[in-house]
Amino acid sequence: MDTKSKLWSSAKDAQGGMWSAPTSPTSPTGPVAAALPPTYRLKNQGRRVAQIVKLKPECVEEYKECHAKVWPEVLKQIKDCNIEDYSIFHDPTSNILFASFKYVGYNWEGDMERMRDNPKVQEWWRMTDGYQESMVEGAKSSIAGKPSWWRGLEEVFYTP
Repeated sequence: MDTKSKLWSSAKDAQGGMWSAPTSPTSPTGPVAAALPPTYRLKNQGRRVAQIVKLKPECVEEYKECHAKVWPEVLKQIKDCNIEDYSIFHDPTSNILFASFKYVGYNWEGDMERMRDNPKVQEWWRMTDGYQESMVEGAKSSIAGKPSWWRGLEEVFYTP
């Protein structure tokens, strides 16, 4: 008797009858479920990311206005690239913008490339880069990619 037959023949339900075969091999039921490997991928718990850039003092109101109405295509691309819990904060004293988000994907480079390749995101970045001054030596724009327009920060403390 093969392994699959042994599994099915030894599996009894509460009334003493036999379990019926699952309708799909990806969704087994009963005791057989424990014998098969899972067919799903656990969600990545995420990598927390923090970045800063300087906001030009004369652009504060425009920057806030455009972020009050972020384009739907940009919001969709952010979500499609596995970015969640995204916030941008502004310190009016230093004009520093502080961004934080959680990346929950499995291919950071690939997702960031897909983000950069989206024409609507490129348009958004051209607009918002005009309001900002990069703090990264050699950075040309958000679209250019490397070096990054926003400076990444090291996390030194976190408590969930």
